Amino acid sequence: MIPHTFDEWRACIVHQCGIPLTAKFAEERLAVYKNAAHPETRKFVQCYGPEHLQSVIHWYERFV
Repeated sequence: MIPHTFDEWRACIVHQCGIPLTAKFAEERLAVYKNAAHPETRKFVQCYGPEHLQSVIHWYERFV
């Protein structure tokens, strides 16, 4: 399932994946996702599209 809302995304990260959403974790993910040349970011866009990437970036920014 691809989360479409902040609450769905947060539940996926925290409950399904068991990852605490800390500022440090969010900063690390943002460093990757804000770098369009990063292989992981390119793969993410290929799989989920640029609009979803922007949503995820916005959601991570809520934790920094």
